[in-house]
Amino acid sequence: MPTIKSYNKRLEALRSERSSFIPVYQSLSDYHLAARGRFLTSDRNKGYQHLQNQYNNTSRMAARTMAAGMMAGITSPARPWFKLQCANVELNEFSAVKRWLNDVQTIMYRVFSQSNTYNALHTIYSELGVFGTAPMGVFFDHANVIRCKPYTVGSYMIGADGLSNIDTFYLEYEKTVGQLIKEYGPEKCSASTNDQWKRGNTEAWVQIAHAIEPNDDRDSQSPWAKNKPFRSVCYETGSKGDQSLFLNESGFDEFPILAPRWDVTGEDIYATSCPGMDALGDAKALQLGEKRKYQALDMIVRPPMQGDVSLKTQIGGNLEPGQIVWVDTATQGVKSIYEGFRPDLNAMVAMNQEVEQRVKRTFYEDLFLMMINSDRRQITAREVAEKQEEKLLMLGPVLERLHNELLDPLIDRTFSILQKAGVLPPPPPELNGVEMSVQYVSILAQAQRMVAVGGLERLTGFATEISQIWPESRHKFDAQQAMDEYAEAMGVNPRVVRGDDEVKKLVEAERQQQQAAMMQEQAAQMAQTAKTVSDTSLGDDNALSMALQNSGLM
Repeated sequence: MPTIKSYNKRLEALRSERSSFIPVYQSLSDYHLAARGRFLTSDRNKGYQHLQNQYNNTSRMAARTMAAGMMAGITSPARPWFKLQCANVELNEFSAVKRWLNDVQTIMYRVFSQSNTYNALHTIYSELGVFGTAPMGVFFDHANVIRCKPYTVGSYMIGADGLSNIDTFYLEYEKTVGQLIKEYGPEKCSASTNDQWKRGNTEAWVQIAHAIEPNDDRDSQSPWAKNKPFRSVCYETGSKGDQSLFLNESGFDEFPILAPRWDVTGEDIYATSCPGMDALGDAKALQLGEKRKYQALDMIVRPPMQGDVSLKTQIGGNLEPGQIVWVDTATQGVKSIYEGFRPDLNAMVAMNQEVEQRVKRTFYEDLFLMMINSDRRQITAREVAEKQEEKLLMLGPVLERLHNELLDPLIDRTFSILQKAGVLPPPPPELNGVEMSVQYVSILAQAQRMVAVGGLERLTGFATEISQIWPESRHKFDAQQAMDEYAEAMGVNPRVVRGDDEVKKLVEAERQQQQAAMMQEQAAQMAQTAKTVSDTSLGDDNALSMALQNSGLM
């Protein structure tokens, strides 16, 4: 088994791999989200280091709007944003399968609402847009089934496998001596921590590392948690004693860390592009321009003054709001040193406004404000698509990456925890051995599918028109399948649209009813005909009599 020394060695390698990003992250933190980031394990409760470079809060507000907009558009707590389905499309049409999938969805939505999932996702979107990378852990919780823990930039290091999938996570943080002793017990803590505890230094801070990585040398036959596919260990990084003295050794069946990235270049592990990085230059220029604007305003409102030295004894050495510079001239009275020079504040304000607009566009503020300012229960994907089509095209690759690196693992991990907890209903026999899949039905996901829905609507209209001229053309259009496709694209509750098996039974019942009604109608007509015949007079000049005579029946 690996020792603390081997974990520390990999920790140093991962820290070195991340080192080139740290200056960028610090700048992003300074100019966008000053309260985010832990670049030293001791960076906690230090309010004095925040907001020192921010004279204009446009970028901070734009980042906040983007996080709220992504929350509303991708994983809104107020409306469905995902739907479970089978990889086998035909099975999705069975009523029992539809009901079971809907029941599981309902349970998962309830778990997300009762846990801290949505709060954690909002934090993730904020860090993702500004720093490009935003890991979050999903762990089992006895009270709420799952517990999510977002990690801020600078505190973690990640590694990837040969397919560029994140499979390694190292976290550095600190806990007090008292916290360690109470949580893990004195036998798990180092000699130095126990010594601090005995001396009463319970508030002394101890540096901790938490490592989660593939357990390549595990015993697959062992029932112990530390032999699961992913091992998890916590230890004191400064411990110089027993190299196998871990605070905690455990494991996971699946990687519990979700690590979405905005955009990645080549083999890079950390994101190399995101709105925060794209807007960093403008954010710096905006802060400088804001500072210079107020300095220029100060020159106008409180300019340094000049006056003849003979007035010094009369006025004194200082005259608020600006200072007086005494010069040996024949100048009468006191006047501004900058007399004749007046900064163009209008030009400075216009320049700052231009930069502000660039920052807002970079953070997609116009797109997300439309969703935030609207009633999230009423706004439609069509409205979003029609108003912000270009920006949706730009967000398309980001949404796909979020689906693959954030939402798919979140749903898979939650489903696995629920299944192990035994709270899911038993699946119907049709689903035995069937692979499950997820369809996203959030506002933004649906807006991207509106192109297909629009084509379906146009085809339906065209089929209706042309069938009036050529009735046989109606057989080319499968109305029932069109109904399924439209409902699926719009994210309609599966209970609203009947499955193919139910529809088949209803169609057959309707056909039998129509056939029975037709037979009753024919029988009634035959009875009426017989009655008419029996009541008809067979006189010599009656047409019926003549017909019977001609046929030899009379």
